[in-house]
This record gives sequence, C-alpha cells and structure tokens, in this order.
Amino acid sequence: MNDLVLEIGTALILIAIAAIIAGKLKFSIIPFLIVMGMLVGPHAPQLGVIDLRFIESYEIIEFLGRVGVLFLLFYLGLEFSVKKLVKSGKDIVIGGTIYIAINFSLGLFYGWFFGFPLLEILIIAGIITFSSSAIVAKVLVDLKRTGNKETELILGIIMFEDIILAVYLSIVSGLVLGNSTSLMGTLTSIGISLGYILLFFVIARKATPLLNKLLNITSNEIFIIVIFAALFFISGISETIHVAEAIGALLLGLVFSETDQSDRIEKLVVPFRDFFGAIFFFSFGLSIDPFTLGEAVWLTIGAVIITIIGNFIAGLIAGRRAGLSHKASSNIGLTIVSRGEFSIILANLAIAGSLMSIIKPFAALYVLILAILGPLLTKESKRIYLMFDKVFKWSSSNKSTPQQQNHTS
Repeated sequence: MNDLVLEIGTALILIAIAAIIAGKLKFSIIPFLIVMGMLVGPHAPQLGVIDLRFIESYEIIEFLGRVGVLFLLFYLGLEFSVKKLVKSGKDIVIGGTIYIAINFSLGLFYGWFFGFPLLEILIIAGIITFSSSAIVAKVLVDLKRTGNKETELILGIIMFEDIILAVYLSIVSGLVLGNSTSLMGTLTSIGISLGYILLFFVIARKATPLLNKLLNITSNEIFIIVIFAALFFISGISETIHVAEAIGALLLGLVFSETDQSDRIEKLVVPFRDFFGAIFFFSFGLSIDPFTLGEAVWLTIGAVIITIIGNFIAGLIAGRRAGLSHKASSNIGLTIVSRGEFSIILANLAIAGSLMSIIKPFAALYVLILAILGPLLTKESKRIYLMFDKVFKWSSSNKSTPQQQNHTS
C-alpha cells in the first residue's frame, strides 16, 4: 500500500511539474501532461524508492483519469442551456452529418490508398473520424470559449458523434471479432441511444421545478455528495446501454444547468475538474510507448494532414449552414480536430481482432500529434482565420449579413 501511495504521489508531482512549466510558458497544459506521461511508464527506470514505471498504480491512475473526463464533460454541460440546444437541433443533425461524412470518407479513401484490407480500412476510417470529447471540453474551458455561439454547435456535434460511434462500434466489432451484428440489433442500438438522450432533454424541460426542490440543500457537504452521486451513477448507467459515460456526464450537466443551483454546482466542481482532468491527460500519455511509434511515422503524418484539412472544411460548411460567420465556422473545425480516447478504443479493437500490427503505433502517434496540435490550432484560430480571410475576403462578404458579426471568436 505504501508503494502504491508513493507511486500515485510521484505521478501527481510530475503532473504538477508539467502544469508549472505550461503556466510559465502561458501555454495549454494538455500537451505537457501527455508528453510527461509518455516520458515515464514501463520503459522508464526505477530510481531507488521512486518507481517511474507506475506498474502497480497504472489502473488507479487510469480510473482517476476516467473520472477527469466525467468532470470535464459535466462542467461543459453546466455551461449550456438545453433550450438553446433544442432550438439548434436541426443545425446539430445537419452539422454532425456533414462532419461525419467528410471525415469518414477521407478515412476510407486514406486506408484504401495505402492498400489496407477492408477491416483495417474500417478501423482507420473510424480512428480518423471521431474527435476527443475530453480534449475538446478542456480546450473550450481553458480558452474561455464556452460562451461562444459556435460552441453550441460543437457540443451538438460531440453528442451526434457519440450516437454514430455507438452504432459504428457495434458493427465493426461484429466484423472484426466475428460476432453476429444484425440489422435489428443495430437499429435497436440507435433507438436506445437517441431515446436516452431525448429523455434528459425532457427531464431538463419538464422536471426543473422538482429538481430545484431536491437540490435545495443548505449544507455544501451534503450538496456535493448528492451531485457527485448523481454524476457517477448516471455515467455508469450510460455506459451499460452503450452511450459513452462522458456523454452521460454531459447530459446530466445540461439538466442541472436549468436549475437554480447551476452556479453553485459550477463553483464546487471547478477544482475537481482541473485536478482529475489533469490526471486524465497524464494517464493518456502513460498509455503510449514512444519506442513503438517509429514504424508508423509517414502513415501518421499523412493522416494528420487530411484530418486537419477535412475538419476545417467540415467546420466551415457546418457553421455556415447554421448561419454562423466565417470566423465562428472556422473555429468549429479547428476546435474539434483533436483525437483521443475513441481512436484508442478502435485501435484496441483492432489488436483484439489480430489485425495488422501497424494499427496500434499509428493510432498512438496520430492521437498524440493531434492531441498536441488541436489545442494549438484552437488557440491560434483567430490568426488562422485572418490568414484565410486575406485570400477569400470573408469579412467583406459578412458585412452584408450584420447579424453574423455577433458570433464571437
């Protein structure tokens, strides 16, 4: 037990060092945490009583990281209004469809171009298609963009992705692992996911008075226990019906955002969001062995390039279709370019199905690069927009539609 506590304490020291360095450089903390995690792990040395391999504590660190994802998405949900999302429902479906269609098509073409077999092509297409909800949430919070108009559409696309991902995983896992995947089973999966999400929207619209009474708790101690109990229980229930636990946390946040206690919940959750969120990105880096990445370098670089281009185009089309300015629309593609946990899940599926060994290092390096570039591109989105604006003269065309000027950067 002492060794376990020391290992976790060592991990927290490394996380603190990464955070301090990022703070000194006034840069996003995410890349530093991921790289710090990569530098240690099973390939690292043991220095006396300090064990940098984190073998005994890995599962605990990984679990604490999962908790971090829940807090990140829960907080993001608190920042929004269900009414606004319902109002944007059509834009979300259209925008999500555009985003998935463009990125999935590019993924299929990329796998086919390099001559991979069908199952590997499907895995690669999935890895390239689905963005990281955890990284996107962290970036939006860090850059204080939760109030931006385009963030509603970003949030909607994340939820839309999760529905498609649940269906895609059920189909691909059936093909890769040899399980039978019937049409009825697929339709049932879609129906359950949609019904579950709609249930939370109904609760937020109809049950707010009841929730206000239930959450009218004077003691902060009791209040936070109730909130955390709901968060973990709902997230766990979500996972059992094949809706990502993080999306369950997001939906619960949306429900609580409609209550009188939303501001109080936000203030209490922030320290937990920051602490456990940092552990998530460190544990993510810890799962990547840098010595296995070399063989997939060129394959990965090509995938990164088409992903950035595809995301930017998809964001522009989806944003403009929803009536957003070019500036806000360009923010969409640059914000959701990060890849993470979902790509790793698909890579693990490939490993379980004994597919080509290059899939694992490809996924790891691809995720690492975009997990670093994603926050960078989001942070510099204003400069990127101005660069394109000089060529396409977007700002001039927007003058004819003044209402679009209200959408922030």
